[in-house]
Amino acid sequence: MTKPAPGSTGPTRTEIASGVHRLGDNTVNFYLVEDEDGLTLVDTGLPRHFGGLQAVLERLGRTPGDIRAVLLTHAHPDHTGLAERLRRAGAEIWIHERDAASLGDGPRSAMRHAKPERSLLPYLLRRPAALGAPLHLARGGAFTAPAVEKAHRFGAAGLPATLPGGPRAVPVPGHTPGSTAYLFAERGLLFTGDALVTYDGLTGHTGPTLVARGFTHNSAAALASLDLLSGPAGALVLPGHGAPFTDGPRAAVERAREAGRH
Repeated sequence: MTKPAPGSTGPTRTEIASGVHRLGDNTVNFYLVEDEDGLTLVDTGLPRHFGGLQAVLERLGRTPGDIRAVLLTHAHPDHTGLAERLRRAGAEIWIHERDAASLGDGPRSAMRHAKPERSLLPYLLRRPAALGAPLHLARGGAFTAPAVEKAHRFGAAGLPATLPGGPRAVPVPGHTPGSTAYLFAERGLLFTGDALVTYDGLTGHTGPTLVARGFTHNSAAALASLDLLSGPAGALVLPGHGAPFTDGPRAAVERAREAGRH
């Protein structure tokens, strides 16, 4: 993906696989998946990312109203910023039932519903550049986005088979109680949200890793949930933060385990 210029609302080139577009910026990812049955968005980034999303849709001859489903990996505000706007445009919003209350209460409630297990202070003292991550979210409108008025919840039964592309929900609790990955098995795509990322803004770590405990609710559960991430051997791993990982889910999980908890 071509990196956007500082302050840009999105990338200049977005297609990372056939019919799969990586959106957002250098800090936050979300993804548009084209399918014969319609468009799906995995996460929704920040409110300021709407222009970038709209530009990609226009290049495809589509509009926001053509997005049939939004699959939220969890309810943190850097993943839900456009959810209500897209719901009003006609998209169905899907989220695991254990994160649904946070989604409905608005972005400022996310840390109250899933309190991180460590303070941010030690990270900021050790690495002052870590302050850039929360500041970036604030500047992008993360904490002022509207609450999602209506969302479809799923639990053990998973997602309905009628959604475009036939995604399978893979609950991976830890980062938040309802953290969920989405596997598009036939397409060889595994969207991991923040259950496994390839860049952590708090620590500066690059490569497959867990999100630092300053932004994670239960790191022991997050570590255990890595066992649940799987997919075709050559599946493209698409995280909520950092570059796509091309060596497959198994290698991503092994490297995240080696990196450990921070």
